[in-house]
Amino acid sequence: MKRNYTIQTILQDQLSIPSKLLTQYHRIGLEEKELIIILKIFHYQSVGVFFPTPEELALETTFDQQECSGLLRKLIQKGLLLIEESVDDGSPRNEQYSIEPLWDMLYNQINYENEQKLSQDQMNIFVLFEQEFGRALSPIEIETINIWIDDDNQQPALIKAALREAVLMSKLNFKYIDRILREWKRKGIQSVDEARAHSKAFHSQQSQLTRKPQSNKRDTSLYYNWLEED
Repeated sequence: MKRNYTIQTILQDQLSIPSKLLTQYHRIGLEEKELIIILKIFHYQSVGVFFPTPEELALETTFDQQECSGLLRKLIQKGLLLIEESVDDGSPRNEQYSIEPLWDMLYNQINYENEQKLSQDQMNIFVLFEQEFGRALSPIEIETINIWIDDDNQQPALIKAALREAVLMSKLNFKYIDRILREWKRKGIQSVDEARAHSKAFHSQQSQLTRKPQSNKRDTSLYYNWLEED
């Protein structure tokens, strides 16, 4: 049978990946399906596509779109994949995936069993958010939570408290929760007890203000209602 290809054709159709990724992926908590998604992202980036969608990933794998979305979420939750913003001169901001955390974990010899990036308590945050929102979180929403933990150094317990405060105020969205966390940080609140005391004082104060005659002018700088801001 005559071959329709040459060795040169094969050599030109190569994707260079670290052999350590194939031999050590299990040591950093990477599962086989997640490895396929990493390889697909790696391939897409090699051809200039830096933010492949679940639909695009599903076209070239045996996974459907929903499973691809779930695998992306798991990779972000594990701290092996990041979503970053890229800004080119004269171009709008674009999102892209970064595999840098995976390389750091793989080549810095981090023991996944003992020093995994997200503790079980942190992982439970994602479950709690999905329960309250009644849906799976998007990759960007997962990355937002990771930013709260890694960049803003917010304690998981405080993030959960902020989520409960947003539920209490019937304003369940990430922008609102972020404002709560920033306000607590600005006021030096570092524990759930302090956050609970602050919340009780705020709601008590607001309840008293609503019972006062409207003619009583109040200092808006003192009673600024940060929870009610749109």
